[in-house]
Parts: sequence; structure tokens; C-alpha cells
Amino acid sequence: MRFDNYHMVVTIVLGIMMIMETSMNALLLLTPKNQLKFLDASNTAFQGVEKMRVSGYTAIPVVDGQTGVYVGTVSQGDFLWKLVDSPNQNLFDLKQVKLIDLIDSNQYKPMHVQSSMDEVVEAIMNQNFIPSVDDRGVFMGIVTRRKVIEYYFKKEKSHNE
Repeated sequence: MRFDNYHMVVTIVLGIMMIMETSMNALLLLTPKNQLKFLDASNTAFQGVEKMRVSGYTAIPVVDGQTGVYVGTVSQGDFLWKLVDSPNQNLFDLKQVKLIDLIDSNQYKPMHVQSSMDEVVEAIMNQNFIPSVDDRGVFMGIVTRRKVIEYYFKKEKSHNE
């Protein structure tokens, strides 16, 4: 009789672990926006360059300051190409350029915070971080490649012990 109870408990625990594993999502690895630097879409390109330099980031999310909606991500290359493509402009001329005009909407596409781990892994292979949004498109934070690698490394390590 004791064996049957033990067997039942083990089966239930294993079932719960399998459910938890399959329901793991991007939220598990999210760095919330209150721990990040991001830019306001109303900033000028010059303000963006200044803030990016201070942050040390090579790419940084841009958010609508009024609604919190994720607008896109701007990278160092976006600023560089703006200057290269406008040979008569210098860095200070970026004060006249809106930050939103630099964003390439095809890069750094956001994922829902409830995206599956499979979706996260597929996306993170092509970029250093994934912006995460809620149902309304409001920026919630980012999932970094580093956190995904650490998660799977720890998972594999514990599996082998």
C-alpha cells in the first residue's frame, strides 16, 4: 500500500514538472523595463546618441513616452548610417532629426511576454535581445541572449547531476 502512494506522488510530481516545463515562457527570462535604459520616441536623434553613449548599449529600445507602447529599437549603426547618408550633416544636425525616423521596423521585432521558449530560442539566434510586450503592445522589458543561454546551461547541468 505504501508503494502505491509513493508511486502516485512521484507520478503527480513528474506530471507537474512536465507541465511546468512545457508552459515555460519568455516571462521567466524577462529583464523588466524598470531595470533597463530605453529611449522616448519623442527624443531627437541627438538625444538618443547622448543617452546611448551613457548607457553603453549598442542597441536600445524606443518607447512611446505617453502610452508605453514599444515603437522599435535603434542601434549605433542607425545613427552612423544617418550621418553617412547625409554627407552635409554633422553630429549636431541630429538635433533636427526625430529619433523615430531612424528606426528600422524590420529589426528587433517584439515578442509577447507569454511567447513559448521555442519561439524565444528561435528569435534570439538572430539578435542580442528580444523586446517583450503585453497584449496592448506596451513595452515590458527584454529577454537577452545571455539569459537564454544561462537558462539552458543550468537546465542541462542539473539534468546531468
